[in-house]
Amino acid sequence: MDRWLIAGLGNPGPEYAGNRHNAGFMVLDELAARAGGRFKAHKSRAEVCETRAAILAKPLTYMNLSGGPVKALSDFYKIGPERLIVVHDELDVPYGALRAKLGGGDNGHNGLKSITKVLATRDYLRVRFGIGRPPGRMDPATFVLRDFATMERKDLPFLVDRAADIVESLMTRGLEATQNDFHRADLHISGPPR
Repeated sequence: MDRWLIAGLGNPGPEYAGNRHNAGFMVLDELAARAGGRFKAHKSRAEVCETRAAILAKPLTYMNLSGGPVKALSDFYKIGPERLIVVHDELDVPYGALRAKLGGGDNGHNGLKSITKVLATRDYLRVRFGIGRPPGRMDPATFVLRDFATMERKDLPFLVDRAADIVESLMTRGLEATQNDFHRADLHISGPPR
């Protein structure tokens, strides 16, 4: 059976663990827990958990250099971009919403920018974990490196769980079925849908 490469984006180290930018790491931890696996250091500069269906990877190079470990792992395990899923935080999706898509731009996300550059393609699946826009005039770079707010943390386990469901659905059922099921079911935390 051909395995998938699932890359969750984040920054290594305890000081970043609860940051919005680390949503990808959180989802990968959930996927590893479901598979009963553990992350181990890999020579690709990533932590890797091998499951029957997928290679789960958390690049340890900091966000803007995520492409190096992803490319090294795709070469090592001989997994092409058509079987790559990248899980990342997304400013342009409101908090409480999760989106699956294939390809597209990077929306200023340095992790995606790095992966697209190194793989020389945008055509890989993404699970976009909505974090919303920063309040007021806060710099997005500051916002993504802040922990989730207290109100957000209440719903975070549910969202991480659903994002893991989306990854599993992409692997087993494909993009269209996944979008049909999950894009309608946003969690509307801050009032009714607009």
